[in-house]
Amino acid sequence: MFKCKELLEGITYECIKGTIDKEISEVVYDSRKIVKDCLFICICGYNTDGHSFAAETVQKGAAALVVQKDVEAPKDSDVTVIKVEDTRYAMAFISAAYFGHPADRLKVIGITGTKGKTTTTYLIRSILESAGYKAGLVGTIETIIGDRHIPAANTTPESFLLQKYFKEMEEEGCQVVVMEVASQGLKLHRTQGFTFEIGIFTNLEPDHIGPNEHADFEEYQACKGLLFQQCRLGIVNIDDSHAKEVLKGHTCTLETYGFDKRADFYAQDLELVKKPGELGIDFTVGGKRSFQVEVPTPGRFSVYNALTAIAVCSHFQVETAQIQKALLSAHVKGRIEMVPVSDQFTLLIDYAHNAMSLKSLLATLREYQPSRLICLFGCGGNRSKLRRFEMGEVSGTYADLTIVTSDNPRFEEPLDIIEDIKTGICRTKGQFVEICDRKEAIAYAIDHGQSGDIIVLAGKGHEDYQEIKGIKYPMDERVLIAQILEERQKSL
Repeated sequence: MFKCKELLEGITYECIKGTIDKEISEVVYDSRKIVKDCLFICICGYNTDGHSFAAETVQKGAAALVVQKDVEAPKDSDVTVIKVEDTRYAMAFISAAYFGHPADRLKVIGITGTKGKTTTTYLIRSILESAGYKAGLVGTIETIIGDRHIPAANTTPESFLLQKYFKEMEEEGCQVVVMEVASQGLKLHRTQGFTFEIGIFTNLEPDHIGPNEHADFEEYQACKGLLFQQCRLGIVNIDDSHAKEVLKGHTCTLETYGFDKRADFYAQDLELVKKPGELGIDFTVGGKRSFQVEVPTPGRFSVYNALTAIAVCSHFQVETAQIQKALLSAHVKGRIEMVPVSDQFTLLIDYAHNAMSLKSLLATLREYQPSRLICLFGCGGNRSKLRRFEMGEVSGTYADLTIVTSDNPRFEEPLDIIEDIKTGICRTKGQFVEICDRKEAIAYAIDHGQSGDIIVLAGKGHEDYQEIKGIKYPMDERVLIAQILEERQKSL
């Protein structure tokens, strides 16, 4: 049990009814999970408002309410009502107190930016674990706590869940947590209530702008910058044109990385690595560290990801040999993931699911001078049609052959989505084939692969399902590839 006032430490509030000395059993922000003597936080969501359930939660046994609006509490109740400016902000501090401030005893590393967050979290965790640290991870794909892998609902969980994870990581013996920090998570105060040991900025391009996201690019940029008012050390991509604006108002000390030789950690002497069924890049690190690195993924963005990990791990006294070994063996599911199929051509899976990420990926693969660059992708239903036109145009421009297929059609007809994609491709001179069934499309790509080809399956990445009419059906591209290869073997 907690005293209500103990949970409110660190926030500004007004007790407008009852007493803050009241005993609290649990903290709850979902009205369906009310228990006797709990403290209920009224959150304003996009679809529902917790304030509308205030009276109901009191009748169910809530002992205290935290609100930002006026609510009608039953007149005959002795409920405590605490008013704050923003209940989401308050929830972060209340949650931290409820779980005993676990982040104060962990070194939390937060990574924000448009691209590179997921890969970089795994790289950093891989290096730290190889050096003997026990590290938790929170990100787009999953949360990792010891041997547990918990599928993610949001890139950055709600503050209550995040603090719960921190507590479990501490109990599991973790010393470090590496986490993705989404702009929405910063906007909605999910990362308040603690201080990051290190904050990282990767890059910034227009994204997540629209209803229920960010009003415009300026807001998106400003939200990214909030991380650098919540960390002790900021490690920033010096090459990104938006870095200066993102850092406005920062309160942390700074280090930089990039290709610019003024950076604290910089890359030089890049060489493309091309092996049977594998693409990579070799480079030399300069600045505060000096050694050679090879990573088994292609492109300049792979260098940026590796540099970030090197900069972070330098603050944990990780030896050069451990960094080199970990970078060479690190793989991230669905992020430029090479799948061994043939020594004649290279096949990879990537999560590129918008025009910006697809263009970056295909332009990178072009640098490896493939005989043909083949791009297989679809687009999600009940999403912007503009994304379909743009992705079609990008693939038509950069790929020698586009295989248009289905992704997550949701409540739309797959063929209608495909027609939109084809509209974009037809703005170019790119060749394409249309195969609606994704397994058949992948089989076509494999069966028609030629010596020197690079084949990329884009859009699904780490996802292991296909969403149709509100139902998620199992569909993992790695499983589909294995089935196709087994079927071809049997037919020989």
